[in-house]
Amino acid sequence: MPDESSRLNKYLALQLGISRREADNLIATGTVTINGEPATLGARATPDATIAVAGTPLSAKEVQRRYIVFNKPVGYVCSRRKQGNSETIYTLLPHDMHSLKPVGRLDRNSSGILLLTNDGDFAQRMTHPSYQKTKVYQIRLDHDLEPLHQQMISDFGIQLEDGRSQLHLSRLSDSNRSEWEVSMSEGRNRQIRRTFSALGYNVKRLHRVQFGNYSLGDMRRGEWREVVIH
Repeated sequence: MPDESSRLNKYLALQLGISRREADNLIATGTVTINGEPATLGARATPDATIAVAGTPLSAKEVQRRYIVFNKPVGYVCSRRKQGNSETIYTLLPHDMHSLKPVGRLDRNSSGILLLTNDGDFAQRMTHPSYQKTKVYQIRLDHDLEPLHQQMISDFGIQLEDGRSQLHLSRLSDSNRSEWEVSMSEGRNRQIRRTFSALGYNVKRLHRVQFGNYSLGDMRRGEWREVVIH
């Protein structure tokens, strides 16, 4: 149940794992009621209020914010349901984490750091382009990257169907030009794979090692740890 005179959008955000902006959208569309009456933007709720979303009352149990760093293995999808033969990441997590939502996504063939939370405002801060959260990946290409293509990607960017993609590249090994570290502050769908594909390369391995201030450290594939946000 909300604290004394709690802001309704803040309470909804924590209960539903959404951002306050998304909570305001629910309120604005008449989806939320307080004691059976449609809620209004800026509304507050008292501890004895009955709050419902789309007719379903929310639990009075206080929800604790949780933040998980997870090392996702290849072959798992960031969704609630199994896709084809690919299991969902939730099969690797304890049952009490199944209500947490991924912050951004990694596709089935990608591995590495994935954040999960029930704090929608935190998720928005980590993923919205305006916050410029740096993500770092280690990749391996199917053949050596030509110096001209390296310059094109780093200095000018590659034009994709959803806009220009500019990535920062640095070599992982002096012995070949197929393994690279890629840094970016965007997060468009399969952006790294599509950028290299536009130049005739296939990304054979894509492993994310850092997301904002969070990194994998020595975590093994499939392991997770809980972190505290200040």
